[in-house]
Amino acid sequence: MTKNVKVLFLCPYPVRHAPSQRFRVELFERYLKDAGIEYHIASFIDEATWNVLYKGGSAPQKAWGVVKGYLKRIKTLLFDVHGYDYVFVHREAAPLGPPIFEWMAARLWWKKMIFDFDDAIWIPNTTAENKVVSMVKAFWKTKYNCKWSYKVSGGNKYLCDYARQHNDNVVLVPTCVDTELFHNKVKDHEEGKVTVGWTGSHSTLFYLDEILPVLQELQQELDFNFLLIANRDPQLPLKNYQFVPWSESTEVADLLKMDVGVMPLTADKWSEGKCGFKLIQYMSLGIPAIASPVGVNSEIVDHGINSYLASNASEWKEGLRKLITDLQLRRSMGAEGRKKIVSSYSIQSQKDKFISLFS
Repeated sequence: MTKNVKVLFLCPYPVRHAPSQRFRVELFERYLKDAGIEYHIASFIDEATWNVLYKGGSAPQKAWGVVKGYLKRIKTLLFDVHGYDYVFVHREAAPLGPPIFEWMAARLWWKKMIFDFDDAIWIPNTTAENKVVSMVKAFWKTKYNCKWSYKVSGGNKYLCDYARQHNDNVVLVPTCVDTELFHNKVKDHEEGKVTVGWTGSHSTLFYLDEILPVLQELQQELDFNFLLIANRDPQLPLKNYQFVPWSESTEVADLLKMDVGVMPLTADKWSEGKCGFKLIQYMSLGIPAIASPVGVNSEIVDHGINSYLASNASEWKEGLRKLITDLQLRRSMGAEGRKKIVSSYSIQSQKDKFISLFS
C-alpha cells in the first residue's frame, strides 16, 4: 500500500448519526490512517436536515436540506474530486434521482469507484412519512452503481450475489462492531428480574409486530421487563415497558441493561438484505438473542449454542421462556455469542479486507 492514496467518501448522512454509515465507514477511520490513506467524508445531508428528515411535516426544511446537498455534491464532483484516487460511495451519492454523481466519478472522471451497500436498496422501500419521494428514488440505480464500480462491497452474501450479476469484483464486508474500544464490555448475567430488549431505528419498528402477541402472552405468565431503544417511542402495549431514546454516548450502557435481545424479521426479499446488525450488537456484549431465520441471521446464530432462531410464534415463545427462566443458559449462550462476533463480525477481524478495497 503506497502512503499517498487519497479516498473521497460520498456518504448520505452527517457523521456519527446513522448506524449504517457509522459501522460500515466511520469505525474504520483509524485503520485508514494506520495504512497511510488520506480521506475525506463528504455527507449529503447536514445535521439540521437529518433531525427532521424522517418525521412528518417540515417539507420546506427537508426540501432546502436536499437542495443544499445537491449543491455540495455538484461542487465536490466538479472541482474537489480530482485530488482523490478512489471514490467510495456508501449506499448512494444522492437520495433522489438517477446516479448522476456516481456516473461523474466513475465514467466522466474515471475514478476508481467503490460502491458499498448493506440493504437490498434496489427494492422499493420507503417510510410512510416519505411516500411522496418514492417515485423519484430511482431504485434501479443500484444496478448501475455496481456495474460502474472498480469494486463492490456488500454486507452479506445475498447482497453480494446481486452485485455479482453486474460486477465480477465483489467483496463481502459484514457490518462490524469495534469489540476493543466500543462494544468491549460483556453483560454480567445475575439473578433478578430479566429484561428483554430491542434496539433499532423508527424505520424498523414495524418488525416488532411479528412478536408483540408473543410478548403480551408471556408477560401474563412471566415477570419480565421489555426495553426498547430507538429514536422514536412506539408506546408498545406491554406491561413493564420502558423506552430509552437512542444516544451514541449511552448506546452500550443502554444495551447492557438487556438480558435477552430480539430481532424479528418478515420473510421477504427486503429483509433478506438485512445484515443482522441488531444481533451483532447484542451478541458482541454477551447478550443472547432470539431472531427470525431470515438472511444472514441464520449465519450469525448457531442455533442453541450462541442464540436461538425462531420461525413462528410457538418457537419465539419457547425460546424466550428458556432464556428468561434459565440464568446459566443466558451466561453460556452470551459467552459463545461474544466469541462469534469477535472472530467474524468485529472491525478487528475485517479491517484488512476493508483496507484491501483501496488496492
